[in-house]
Amino acid sequence: MKFLILSDIHGSALCLQTALDTFEKDCDAIILCGDYLNHGPRNPLPEGWDTKKTAELLNARKEKIICVRGNCDSEVDQMMLNFPCLNAYTSLALPAPNGIRRIFIHHGHLYTREELSSWLPKGTIVLSGHTHVTLMEEENGLYYFNPGSISLPKCEEGKTCGILEIEGEKVKIELYTIEGKLLKSHEITAGVAGGV
Repeated sequence: MKFLILSDIHGSALCLQTALDTFEKDCDAIILCGDYLNHGPRNPLPEGWDTKKTAELLNARKEKIICVRGNCDSEVDQMMLNFPCLNAYTSLALPAPNGIRRIFIHHGHLYTREELSSWLPKGTIVLSGHTHVTLMEEENGLYYFNPGSISLPKCEEGKTCGILEIEGEKVKIELYTIEGKLLKSHEITAGVAGGV
């Protein structure tokens, strides 16, 4: 199964459309790590800011979206979006040969790594956004991935998104520019979370 991972759209229909045009056709589902429409009081307006168009683009894909609430998302945003977007976190448990592969998704502003380490089984993939800074690392048996922001990056990689591909026990995480340039790739070789 292949997931397109987007975070911190902040109302940029232009950047969202670019990422979707580049990656959507090859992905089974879209994981959104929060901050959909509102640009936030500390951020400038992103290039191509159009909240109505952003909502239209997301709503047209509601059957494929798995998402969580960001710190800039509110009940007003939910009125614009035709899928539930106000949960603080969600998790997936995908079948794997020796058990299940767990994925925990949150925005990144509520839960610390210490909390996540105490709650989640080893081998869990933790997806988040919030910082607008890309991250791909392992700590205490958890695999952390932050795809950065597709519209308001705060890192040298620029406007980025991710691909998570799971095939049996093989897991590949890739970081791309929204135009499709591969920046980083990592394969997780540890055992399956929750496996026997």
